[in-house]
Amino acid sequence: MPLDAEPGGARQAFARIVPAPPKREVLADSVYESVKAMVMDLVIQPGARVGIEALARSLGVSPTPVREALARLEADGLVVKRSLSGYRATELLTRRDVVELFEMRVLLEPRAAALAAERIGDAELDRLEALVDELQGLPEEAHGYRVYGRYMAVDQQFHDALAAASGRTLLGAAVQRLHTHLHLFRLGAVAGGGDATALEHSRIVRAIVRRSPERAAAAMREHLELSLERQLSRYAEDSGQSDTIRP
Repeated sequence: MPLDAEPGGARQAFARIVPAPPKREVLADSVYESVKAMVMDLVIQPGARVGIEALARSLGVSPTPVREALARLEADGLVVKRSLSGYRATELLTRRDVVELFEMRVLLEPRAAALAAERIGDAELDRLEALVDELQGLPEEAHGYRVYGRYMAVDQQFHDALAAASGRTLLGAAVQRLHTHLHLFRLGAVAGGGDATALEHSRIVRAIVRRSPERAAAAMREHLELSLERQLSRYAEDSGQSDTIRP
C-alpha cells in the first residue's frame, strides 16, 4: 500500500522506516554545561582562545554541538567571537567593572521590586518564596561549578523572577541581560555570603508580601549595596592594586 494511502498509516510507516532523531537537545545542553563549567572554573583561562576542534575531541563529540554551546556562551557574555581569531573567553571583571555592574542593578532592581509589590500574583509570590527556601542550605562555594552552580542559578532565578513580576517586559529583560551572577561567580564565591544573601532575599519577599513598594525597593537597594561590599572585599585594598583580585 502506498505510504500516502492513509494519513495515519503513512505517519506510522514513515516512523518505522526513518528512526526518530537522537535527542539532539540533550546533547547540546550537556555540551553547553560542560564548556560553561570549564569557563566558570577557569579551566579555560580568561582571554584564552577556545578551540572548537580541541573541545570537541576532549568531550568526545562532533564540532557542531560545541559551536552551538559557544554561541550560547557568547550570549551569556562568557566568550566573545572575533574575526579571524575565533572564540576567546572573556576577561574577569575588574573592580571598576563590578562597581559599574552594581550601579546598573541599583537603577533597575529596586524599581522592579517596588512594581512587584504593587502587582505580584499568588503564583509569582509562591515562586519567589520557593526560591528563597531552596537557596538556604545550598553551598555558595565549593570545589567546582558543578557543585556551587546550583546556588548561583537559584540566586539568579530569584532576581530574574522578581524582575519579571514587575510586569515590565523591558525591565525584566534588562535585568536578565546583565548576567550578573555568571560574571560574579566566575570570580569565585565570597565566604559567608550565602547566609547573608538568603536573609536579604527573605527581607525583600516580606516587603513584597506586605504590598509595600517603598519597603521592597529599600530592601532590594540594601541587598545590592551589601552584596557590592562583599564583592569588593575580594580585591586588594591598596589603591594601586584596586583592580587586582586576591589569590
